[in-house]
Formats: sequence, C-alpha cells, structure tokens
Amino acid sequence: MGAFDPIATYEKGTYIETDTGNKVSRKATITGATNIILGGKSIIQTGSILRGDLRRSTAGQHVVITMGRYCLIGEGAIVRPPGKMYKGSFTFYPLRISDFVQIGPNSIIEAASIGSGVEIGKNCIIGKFVIIKDLAVILPDTVLPEGTVVPSMSVWSGNPGKLVDTLPETYQEAMEAKCKSYYQRFRAT
Repeated sequence: MGAFDPIATYEKGTYIETDTGNKVSRKATITGATNIILGGKSIIQTGSILRGDLRRSTAGQHVVITMGRYCLIGEGAIVRPPGKMYKGSFTFYPLRISDFVQIGPNSIIEAASIGSGVEIGKNCIIGKFVIIKDLAVILPDTVLPEGTVVPSMSVWSGNPGKLVDTLPETYQEAMEAKCKSYYQRFRAT
C-alpha cells in the first residue's frame, strides 16, 4: 500500500465507469439495478453478482443494496440481501454496506449491515442478518453464522467464525488509504 504498489489494470471497454466514478465490470451480473445504490468510486469486478431483484414483495420501489464510497466487490463475489419468513410470507430486508469496504473474491454476503473500514477475505460466507460493525477484518475462508455480530476493531477467523485478534488504533487510516490507493491504481490499459 504505497507509491511502489503495482498498477491494477483492466482492458479498456471491459468496465463501465459511471458519472460518480464507479467502475463496474461488463461481466458482473447486476439484477434489479434500480434497487441498488452505489455511493461512488467503487469497483465491482468480473463475475461478481449483486442481487437487487431480491426485494420485498410489496408495491413501490425499494432500495435493496446500498453501498458507500471506495468499496471493492471482488471477482466472483455474491452480494444479496438477507431474507426470512415474516407474517406467513418470505420477504427480503435491505443490506447496507458503508464506505471503505473490501469484499474478497468468491465470498458470499447476506449480511444486514457491514460497517465502514471492513475487510472481508476471499472465500468467506457471511450468513443472513450478520452485523459487522466499523473497522473489522474477516480473514479468508471464514464462515459467520446467521445473526452473528462482529464488534469494531476485531479480527475474526474460522468455521464458525470466532474472535482471534484485535486491530491497532491506526487501522482506520490504513484501511481508508488502502481503499483509495487501490481505486487510483485500478486503470484501463
């Protein structure tokens, strides 16, 4: 994470850049796009899936997935809202992802909320209605069962995921710099 980090390149035309600076792979699957809000300067990589079509069955427009700024959805990651039976019918609930969040490749996310400055490693499974507070790290291959609450400044690992470490006070600045740096280095060739 510095001046000597290699530039992450992609072929020109394989990503769409929005007015707010989001870079979305043409090979990402985004269903129900009108129900998804991207905050800006986020990257959705090849093969990732965002399920905005999974929403409450009542009339009207509903925001299903909200994502903040400087987020990264890794290759092959699946992001979908959590759902459960409520008053006799199955319904979905919104998923909120804050700023400076990195979701690793091939992870499956069904959380209720993911706080700011969260890093989720590759091949993780984040169960339904999980709440990850600000500034947390989920190590690769971790499984967080339904309803888990991950506190701030913590590191989780394992299956099922458990607290294994805490983060230093400087983690917030480091994570924000890491996310901004990756976005700036992610360029078309």
